[in-house]
Amino acid sequence: MSAATTDDTCDVVCLGESLVAFRPVRPGPLADVPAFERGIGGAESNVACVLARCGHRTRWIGRVGTDGFGTHLVDAIAAHGVDVSAVQRDPDRPTGIYFRTAGERATTPAVDRSPSAPLSEPPSAPISEPFSEVAYYRAGSAASAMSPALVPREAAWSGRILHLTGITAALSAECRDLLRHLTAPVPGRPLLSFDVNYRAALWRNSPDGPSVLKDLARRCDLVFVGEDEAEAAWGLRGAAAVRAALPEPGLLVVKHGAQGATAIARDGEALTIPAPAVDVVAPVGAGDAFAAGFLSATLRGLPLPARLRHGHLTAAAALTVPGDLGEPPARERADRLAALDDTAWNALRIDRETNRDTESTA
Repeated sequence: MSAATTDDTCDVVCLGESLVAFRPVRPGPLADVPAFERGIGGAESNVACVLARCGHRTRWIGRVGTDGFGTHLVDAIAAHGVDVSAVQRDPDRPTGIYFRTAGERATTPAVDRSPSAPLSEPPSAPISEPFSEVAYYRAGSAASAMSPALVPREAAWSGRILHLTGITAALSAECRDLLRHLTAPVPGRPLLSFDVNYRAALWRNSPDGPSVLKDLARRCDLVFVGEDEAEAAWGLRGAAAVRAALPEPGLLVVKHGAQGATAIARDGEALTIPAPAVDVVAPVGAGDAFAAGFLSATLRGLPLPARLRHGHLTAAAALTVPGDLGEPPARERADRLAALDDTAWNALRIDRETNRDTESTA
């Protein structure tokens, strides 16, 4: 584990809301689960934690309440080796929390337990097995007050990379102003990494969400988006269609779930790398882990095929655990697997019991 940084520079700054996450002790609808285990969640802090475990200097910028949940979040994220010195504590607003079942799909509407949503409200999508159900308690949270006035640009731009996600844009008008401020095309900004992370439930009361996310993505240098997200948010099918709609970023990475991911450069050159087979425990956090693995390889100057493979390997580690954060593979092991020839790579399987790889040509 890397130690938290103490100076003003770091490899990656991750900015966004983190929440205390409650996972059920057994499968089933939230209404039937008798107890929950506490963990942490938050796309941006997940990326920061995984990158820190990969040996990089990372800083998380966010806001939490002065409540115990906020203290738990800050301590837990710092324990992963992340610099939390820029985290603000808000005495008037709470730390966000959420409850979830075994999985959370980015494009599936979830139960929003904001003050305007009655507790009797059923899930907005029919329940089926397996299913995903999420209940957010984040309306009016400390993080929703983030704004250009509260988050100085020089703090957010203090790393080689600034990683943002579309979740922050959904929290409030002030948060949207902050992201526009930080993605402004002015001199001195670091490489901007943006994960679209379309969450239908968070945009339920703001139908302009898809256009906001597209505008933000077009202002960034490196963009991650799931193929299902692009279709749900923008009605776009296929990596080429997404690239045509987002011509500005230097590199676009379209994730195809278990099938793999495609990276497309600004000139249209595309590369698709399949994902290894994985014994999946829970899908939550896999997208964040993929971004962290890809960014780690980017920081190390690795070629594009290796960046995609490192993204897949780190995502696989998240898929094999029930929480948001899996232990990324050690760098030596990840480098060895990323260097496999195509036949060996395509036969690779990540075992959930040991989180160890099995190579087979059978």
